[in-house]
Parts: sequence; C-alpha cells; structure tokens
Amino acid sequence: MDRIRLVGGNELRGEISISGAKNAALPLMIASLLTDEPLVLHNVPRLADVKQLERILENHGVDIAVHGRRRGEEEGVGQRMTFHAADIVDTTAPYDLVSKMRASFWVIGPLLARCHEARVSLPGGCAIGTRPVDLFLYGLKQLGAEIDIDEGYVVARAPKGGLVGATVSFPKVSVGATHTILMAASLARGTTIIENAAQEPEITNVAECLVAMGAKISGIGTRTLTVEGVEKLHGATVEVIPDRIETGTFAMAAAMTGGDVLLRGARSEHLQAALDILAQTGTELSHEANGIRVRRNGNGIQPVDVDTDPFPGFPTDLQAQFMALMTMSSGVSEIRETIFENRYMHVAELARFGADIAVNGQVATVTGRPQLKGAQVMATDLRASVSLVIAGLAAKGETVVNRIYHLDRGFERLEDKLSRCGAEIERLAG
Repeated sequence: MDRIRLVGGNELRGEISISGAKNAALPLMIASLLTDEPLVLHNVPRLADVKQLERILENHGVDIAVHGRRRGEEEGVGQRMTFHAADIVDTTAPYDLVSKMRASFWVIGPLLARCHEARVSLPGGCAIGTRPVDLFLYGLKQLGAEIDIDEGYVVARAPKGGLVGATVSFPKVSVGATHTILMAASLARGTTIIENAAQEPEITNVAECLVAMGAKISGIGTRTLTVEGVEKLHGATVEVIPDRIETGTFAMAAAMTGGDVLLRGARSEHLQAALDILAQTGTELSHEANGIRVRRNGNGIQPVDVDTDPFPGFPTDLQAQFMALMTMSSGVSEIRETIFENRYMHVAELARFGADIAVNGQVATVTGRPQLKGAQVMATDLRASVSLVIAGLAAKGETVVNRIYHLDRGFERLEDKLSRCGAEIERLAG
C-alpha cells in the first residue's frame, strides 16, 4: 500500500490550481441517470471516488467517455467526460460497489424517478459516524415510494405512474438527502417543495445542471427548493465548480508553513466562513482575478475557536485541517464538531507529532506548541489523512503517512501540487 514521505520545514511558495469539486462531480455524474441523452461534464477531477462511481454507473448501463484537453486549456484543468444512459440495464446497485463509497447510494433517486424501481445496497465510505440514510428514505416515501429493507439492500418502488410531488421537510440539514430528493423530484408528477434543504455550493451546481437538462427548479441557493416535475429531461453540458475543500486545505497548508501561495481558480464565496476564521489566525488573504492569495508573515499563528456548521458555516470537511493548524498556534483553541459524532479519529495521529489535544465529547481543546516533530502516522479517513500531511509539512524531520488510499479518494495530484510550491514530499509505492 502506498505511503507519502515528507520532510517538514519548507515554506510554500508558488501557485496551486484548484481541481473540480469531488462533492459536486459525484452527484453530477449520478444525474446522468435521469436522461437518455448525453450529459457532458467539464473539470471532473481525477480521483479514486470518481473511478469507483464510473464502475457503478457502467453497471447500470451508462456509457462513459473521457476526452482529451481542448486547445488552449491549461495543464491543471480536470477531465471532460460524457455520460450517456440511453438505456438503464440494471436497477440494482450491488454491495461490492456501493460499500466502498457512500455517495454511490444517491443513485436511488434517479433510478426510482426514471425506472420506478431501485435496489441499492446500504452505503459504505469513511468511518466518521453512523450517517444513516433515514432522511433519504423519508424523502422518497413523501414522494410516494414504497421502501423495504431486504438483506442489506434498500428496495424502493414508485407508485403506478411514477413518483408524486409533495412537501419534504427535513428535520435536519442533509447534503446527500437534498441531492437525492432534488433529482427524484425533477421527474415526479406535480410540485415538490424541499424545506430545510442544504445550501452548499455543490447543491447549487447540481440544481443548475438539472435546470440545464430541462428541470424546473426555483429557490436555488436557499433553504427552500421548489421543483415542478417534468416528464422528461434532456442532455446538457455543465462545468464542475472548483473544490472549496481543496481550496481551504491548501490555504491552511500555506498558513501552517508560511510563504505565499496563489490558489488559482478558487472562489472565496464558496468558503467565506473558513477564510474569515483563517484571517483571524494572522493569515493574510487577498482576492485576485484568478484566485485567492494566501500569505503568512513571521508573527506566528493565533489561536481561534471554531464550530463546524452546514453551509454557509465552517465546513466539517475542514475541521481536521484546521486542527492541524491550531497545533502550532500561540495559545489555546476550542473546536466543536456539530455535524458528525465520530470525526476526531485524527487526534491520536496528530498526537504522534507531539500535538497537545484533549477531547471532551464533541469539543477538542488544542494547546499550541512551538514545534511539531515528524512521525510515522496512519490516515483514518479522507479529510483526516490530509491533516496529517499539513502537520508533516511544518514538523521538524521526516514524516511518513501510511494508508493514503483515502487521500486518493479526494485530492488530485496532492504531492505534485505541494512539491511545485517547495514542499519536500514524495509518494512511496508498496
């Protein structure tokens, strides 16, 4: 199994091109199941999760083509891909495919809307909490679906004539459930109102894709989405938005090490809460025409308290990276995780660097140290794994991050992007 070796102490200087957002690309790919015409996506990141979802979609009968770069496109752009689900040949998403990635469960919405039936394995993915699918099933039931659980599979059937529009009021915000019901409602009969919908930029990217495919959706970007169901959707060409989590990750890496990095293609409006927090640590942020510039002078890192929250709040997917940054602050900070109940597995690994972190329930108290020391560490989930890389970039001596397949799920060419900015980092095979 591959590892990453790095030697800390180098400032980061240069440019990093921000890849397409994984959390937008995956549901956009799934949206191809809603039409028998081609859906063309630009700026799709080259990630293990994207490859895994390709296998799942191909199992349903989707033809997938990957195109070369267009003339004039720069090296850092993502893939251009065409997804054509002319015929759905299988409405079952099997355990051996779905168990490897939670987002693959979202195929249940389009399959049920288009084919009126679906049999989807209960999902897998990172072990950062139970993350049940009850909100998904609640929403589908509101649209008239009959739901059964059979030997680890969710078996869903639409009423005769297809799903029927309804009011779906989520008791709590769920990105995955919002994606799923939004897609299902686009082909339902009548009007669906989704209350307490997620507002993440990835939701907006998918909603605008559905509109480009012929869906009728209002309230995009708000807590209430109204969907007027249509009989049929058509093909479209859509751009995947830049990855705000990758943007925040590299911004925190630059703040941790010092230096001056331009995050090319980054959009500040997609993570303003995180940028505001980062500015409070003493990091200088400037918005330029082609991205966000991140600098840190020699005054050190100031401690800042933070709570994770659904968008537009501080993202839970940046909590581990921010904790790594706080391990070298000049004081004490508190981090409160409000989204997932088991997202502090990286604490034990950060402690191997010499970090001082105490966890009490959902609150982690971080007492900053002037210096971390390199260590052998192990990735526990996607975002935790990159927090170990951030710590290693600033630690004295050599760090080896083991079990990095989690990194490949969500970060494109991580070592290459960092090494081009002066990091001493390499991938070790085996």
